[in-house]
Amino acid sequence: MVVAEIVHIDEEECRRFQASAELAGRKWNAAILLAGVRGARRFSEYHALIDGISDRLLSARLKELEQEGLVVRDVQPTTPVTISYELTESGRRLISLLHPLVNWSRHHDERAAAGVSR
Repeated sequence: MVVAEIVHIDEEECRRFQASAELAGRKWNAAILLAGVRGARRFSEYHALIDGISDRLLSARLKELEQEGLVVRDVQPTTPVTISYELTESGRRLISLLHPLVNWSRHHDERAAAGVSR
């Protein structure tokens, strides 16, 4: 995308972009999506991969991501009930779009650690 294309974004596109950026940027959402890419399926696996998140907040964020169509929740009627989560195609697409940001943050952190001016 060229800068000229960005200038011609209408108000509706801007609103959708803002909502998407807020969803992806909401605290813990990116970490949850990345944990899904790293193989988390069960609640306990997500919790183990995401340092510092409370059970209550993880549950709320998984529910939110499910409502947004980024995660699907699967309930198996076993004894005990088995619940798993998986990224949807839309969730995987979002992660692929965030991948350049992950690379940028790695480079940015390395530069900051080396004392290089931002």
